[in-house]
Amino acid sequence: MGLGSTAKKIQGLSERAEAMYKQVQELQKRIINLEGEVENTHETVRRNDHQLTEQRELLLAIAEEQGIDGEEILADAAIDQAELEGESDEADDATEGRDEQPSPGDTTAE
Repeated sequence: MGLGSTAKKIQGLSERAEAMYKQVQELQKRIINLEGEVENTHETVRRNDHQLTEQRELLLAIAEEQGIDGEEILADAAIDQAELEGESDEADDATEGRDEQPSPGDTTAE
């Protein structure tokens, strides 16, 4: 009786080990695919960044031809963006602070 029980336990362990091995293989395949996707995304971002730099240089050259100070426009835009982000951060902080305050009906155990 003890030998049959041991054999069943070993069989169960063997089946679980095989299932886990298959899961590990599947995860390994998924990781390899993800690595490939990350590499492709990195290359796409690099190309887009290069194109954006070229376009910026072209726009600055056109602005200069037209007598427009492109650098000043970019500086103003950066300031405006920073102000918008600051306002957004302040709104987020205010919302978080409101969430943390207990409501009048809340009681604390002392």
